[in-house]
Amino acid sequence: MTKFYTKEHEWVEMAGAQATVGISEHAAHELGDITYVDLPKIGKNVKQFDALSAIESVKAASDIYAPVSGKVTEVNQALDEAPELVNQGAESQGWICKLEGVNEAELGALMDAAAYEEYLKGL
Repeated sequence: MTKFYTKEHEWVEMAGAQATVGISEHAAHELGDITYVDLPKIGKNVKQFDALSAIESVKAASDIYAPVSGKVTEVNQALDEAPELVNQGAESQGWICKLEGVNEAELGALMDAAAYEEYLKGL
């Protein structure tokens, strides 16, 4: 499976018709120790690049934007008790939510891993 990234440092990975969404390892590192993740509501419909949820750390609070449009079907409940999972693996166990009804054509507006690495070099 291929991950795609936004310029706001979210990632999305498709598995069939379901998309898993989170923040990048870079974003987690820049935020520092994550203290709270405001998980989106199940059933919420989001449009690409609209605010999906929020995340707080010892350094800052930031919105998390939807990398693709879709309907929230599952959230990572483990983050309620252990938001530090984002620091331990932002692109694995620290995922934020899953979306369905995704328009895969929207992936074309995102960066693949190589393009994202190049983008980070320019920051």
